[in-house]
Amino acid sequence: MSWPPARRSGARWPEREYEKVAAPKKGRSASAQSKPGRSLALILIAIVALTGGMFWSGHTTPRLGIDLAGGTSITLRAVAEPGQESAINKTNMDTAVEIMNRRVNGLGVSEAEVQTQGNKNIIVNIPKGTNSKEAQDQVGTTAKLYFRPVIATEVSGAAAPGTPSPSASTSASGSPKAPDKATSSSSPSSSTPPSATSTSQGRAVTDGLKADATPSAKASGNPSAPPAASSGSDATSKLQAQYAALDCTKPTQRTDAGKGAKPTDATVACGKNAQGQWSKYVLGPAAVDGTDVDKAQAVFNTTTAAGWTVTMDFTSKGTKKFADITGKLAQNQSPQNQFAIVLDGEVVSDPYVRQALTGGNAEISGSFNQDEAQSLANMLSYGALPLTFKEDSVTTVTAALGGDQLHAGLIAGAIGLALVIIYLVAYYRGLSLIAVASLLCSAALTYVIMALLGPTINFALNLPAVCGAIVAIGITADSFIVYFERVRDEIREGRTLRPAVERAWPRARRTILVSDFVSFLAAAVLFIVTVGKVQGFAFTLGLTTVLDVVVVFLFTKPLLTLLARRKFFASGHKWSGLDPKALGAKPPLRRTRRPSPPAAGPVDPKEA
Repeated sequence: MSWPPARRSGARWPEREYEKVAAPKKGRSASAQSKPGRSLALILIAIVALTGGMFWSGHTTPRLGIDLAGGTSITLRAVAEPGQESAINKTNMDTAVEIMNRRVNGLGVSEAEVQTQGNKNIIVNIPKGTNSKEAQDQVGTTAKLYFRPVIATEVSGAAAPGTPSPSASTSASGSPKAPDKATSSSSPSSSTPPSATSTSQGRAVTDGLKADATPSAKASGNPSAPPAASSGSDATSKLQAQYAALDCTKPTQRTDAGKGAKPTDATVACGKNAQGQWSKYVLGPAAVDGTDVDKAQAVFNTTTAAGWTVTMDFTSKGTKKFADITGKLAQNQSPQNQFAIVLDGEVVSDPYVRQALTGGNAEISGSFNQDEAQSLANMLSYGALPLTFKEDSVTTVTAALGGDQLHAGLIAGAIGLALVIIYLVAYYRGLSLIAVASLLCSAALTYVIMALLGPTINFALNLPAVCGAIVAIGITADSFIVYFERVRDEIREGRTLRPAVERAWPRARRTILVSDFVSFLAAAVLFIVTVGKVQGFAFTLGLTTVLDVVVVFLFTKPLLTLLARRKFFASGHKWSGLDPKALGAKPPLRRTRRPSPPAAGPVDPKEA
């Protein structure tokens, strides 16, 4: 028996039979095809919710980085101590970067960048409008931290220049100055706690170190006073002359005070008291190094109603040193029962003691507010840098320059987007409406999420991040092109639009996922192995890649499914971008009828 001619010649199935073959099976895929409005409603609800959250938070624009919003860039050069040139190595430089980074972040300065440049330089970028001035001050204080005993102190400018007694400690009003107070949680409290006025001129270290309520000034004849304070030596006379001439209200003198002094030398220094007045000090040799502080933190003390305090934990080596110095200071009267915490030559705190602190910890208390306590804790925790750094340059990026760069970046993005749209309209015609709508949806999601990430994770949009967003335009458009070409291939095979949309989706989906996975993987690796501004590029690229998947699945595919039911697209209008004739589609051949069987009777041998 022979096949009908249509079968024997390999003719194509009729169009209506193709539609039956292409129809999806009943179940999940059929539901997804028949209800694309659900996906569109889901992504539109997400956009509305995110936009509402953006306006509710009050952050309606993305935070800008230093290169766009302006800020300060500081270049620090590592300088080794004499005879210790080998200290400038990768380990110490990395440690210094970590210390500076934690020091800046401890102040709440977000998006500040601290990174090495070459073998000896560290670059610190502080964005404008965060707390850049305070961060700049602390990052610039790159000298080591020391605990020095106080020999003499007074408010700078309180008296006419002269040669004061080494133990002078009166304030500008002539009343005794009450210094800061330190205590140890492991030490018993004094039987005479400090009065409310004992911290009116300064702050105290509490818990183990108690001071008299009304400390009195005393001449420096105490036998336990540091040797540098003894009279009759040239060094002491020189120190007294420096102290007498020192005016801490003048910035240049504050900078030069004690400059060049070694840790083993007595020196002069400046510092601010609780009233914000500049005081000058005569300090003995360093008794404890900043590296001996293991941990320091600001704590709100509710048990003793002390308010904000700063707790310190020392290393095993530092515990012994601190016990020795506090034991000696406890035998003296004010101000020689004080020790000064000196960072980069400036006294940041001057607590007083009354008994030895042997427990390896101490608490500094007084009239601190939260910011002051946190600032002091940062200095104690991160003040001991492994190297000395010199400030080579400070560059200020103005907001105007940043605005010009942002303007240029936005113009570049607009040009790139316009070229993509022109290409889509010229090549895909009606389909370009779907592509443009998808790009706008992706852009809206990207903008809103970036605006929300600013206050959430301190994300700041810098120039490389803008470049990442521009590159993402091409990645997103590529996903649309892959899907559109799959649909057009199905139409070239003779299928109508609705089955072509469904048959093209599984293959296009697979290609889009693989492409986006590779792009996201590259962005993730780049984000992990790089630092600074390059991370902004990697983060934006990764974010937009994820959003591309979301938009294609929840917006582009459902929208094309809906439009395929419209006559303009379904009929293959020449401006729809899906015209079978323009695509060179093979028209389906209709199957011919089978011939009628011959009448019953004898069979001709020739025909057989």
